[in-house]
Amino acid sequence: MNKQHQVILSLGSNQGNRLENIERCIALIHKKIGTVIRVSKLYETPSWGFDSEPFYNAAVVVHSCKDASIILNEILQLELDLGRVRSSSDGYQPRIIDIDLISFDEQIIATEKLKVPHPEMQNRLFVLKPMNDLNLDWRHPILQKYLRELLVLSEDKSNCKVIKDLQSPISEIKLSEYNYIAIEGNIGAGKTTLTHKLAEDFNAKMVLERFADNPFLPKFYEDQNRYAFPLEMSFLADRYQQISDDLAQFDLFKDFIVADYHVFKSLIFAKVTLAEDEYRLYKTMFDIVYKEMPKPDLYIYLYQNTQRLLENIKQRGRSYEQEIPAEYLEKINSGYLDYIKTQKDLNVLIVDVSDRDFLNNQEDYHFILEEIKIKIS
Repeated sequence: MNKQHQVILSLGSNQGNRLENIERCIALIHKKIGTVIRVSKLYETPSWGFDSEPFYNAAVVVHSCKDASIILNEILQLELDLGRVRSSSDGYQPRIIDIDLISFDEQIIATEKLKVPHPEMQNRLFVLKPMNDLNLDWRHPILQKYLRELLVLSEDKSNCKVIKDLQSPISEIKLSEYNYIAIEGNIGAGKTTLTHKLAEDFNAKMVLERFADNPFLPKFYEDQNRYAFPLEMSFLADRYQQISDDLAQFDLFKDFIVADYHVFKSLIFAKVTLAEDEYRLYKTMFDIVYKEMPKPDLYIYLYQNTQRLLENIKQRGRSYEQEIPAEYLEKINSGYLDYIKTQKDLNVLIVDVSDRDFLNNQEDYHFILEEIKIKIS
């Protein structure tokens, strides 16, 4: 998965219950558009460019994999959903909610519908002050100036008064109270995608399995009986070596780590792929390794039904995976669920993502975050 975009949105309201409008807007952005990572303080500012009631203003940082044009369309729809009525007359108007797309990474976008960075942002204190609260290492790609420099240079001397602190929705999920989280699931369930998103959104260290470097994997899918044992042994050795090396770089009592596998998966796959005598030998080696491995504080298992797994595998296009039979995937799913039932001391969260696309659909990702939030609370 590609790194998510960093999107800055400016919010304003000067009609109705302004605080409620802003807070509801933030919640809906988080649920429908992208993950709200940071939120500024709430400011009261005079109306800019026309005579009207003062505004409440804020700014948010959003993580999203979507293109800027898609985000713009979703913002416009959200304004309508929140009750904004756009007038056909010229000039500025009072509004129940106003959402402006200020920046998209540090890209320059100039289309008929969208200009980024927002062409007036450097002239508007009600944009700059909330943005400055976000503590971003962001530089205006045209003016080549950081936010603090833009604030100093701005000719807008409006009285922007702090009203209160606002809470980011993601701050309600105390994920960093755990030091080590493992994301697991069947082939094609999306565990690496979720690991990337959680690591970026919660500023965690990331440990990813190096499956693509295993020379036995393509051979295994061609001739399972011949290559099952060397494949599983090499996986076990590599997982042991990698997780030992990677975790050694971190302080398991201080750092926050998200991994897209747990070493126990080796035993689950081995039980499915190996003959009985091979499995007994393998388990002897595994038990020695497993005793030395740190156990995750939270183990998230992504369950997907077999049909969806096959669709995902086909879509990601790895040639050596295309002939994986449905029966094999069903055995792996059963192996995971049987394992989870026996692990009384493991803090497990099972999330059914069979009908969810948490990479492209923010509401599906929001669903997973809410499941994690409930598990932690």
